Amino acid sequence: MGASLGGGGRRSQRRNFRPMADINVTPMVDVMLVLLVIFMVTAPLLTAGVPVDLPKTNAGQLKGDDQPIAVSVDAKGRIFLQETEVQLDELAPRLRAITAAKPDNRIFVRGDSAINYGRVMEVMGQLNAAGFPHVALVTQQAAQPARKGAH
Repeated sequence: MGASLGGGGRRSQRRNFRPMADINVTPMVDVMLVLLVIFMVTAPLLTAGVPVDLPKTNAGQLKGDDQPIAVSVDAKGRIFLQETEVQLDELAPRLRAITAAKPDNRIFVRGDSAINYGRVMEVMGQLNAAGFPHVALVTQQAAQPARKGAH
């Protein structure tokens, strides 16, 4: 008789077994926190580029929806497409390859303030001759002088 109770007990356990309907979010929260820390550490590194001392100006900032392509000319006159050094004659073919899907993409030219103006104009002329209509020069916002209050 004891043996039959053991078998019946198992059947009643199966009938009373209910799957757990709660979701354990602890592992998901752990993963999200790790991703948050990774993004917080890597975000400042993504903005680093070619070090260029930009000239200062009081002009307003341009509004744009898309991510611009940066062409930089450093203090030594070297030309960089984003962060890759290129020669002047390689610049237009590489830009055409990058902008094949969107040919009217905005191109920002960043010229070091110590560089000869002619070198920046060579780059601008190359871009113009290659048929890129949206080319803009990038400057740094000039510090506003402190205004004296009226007494």
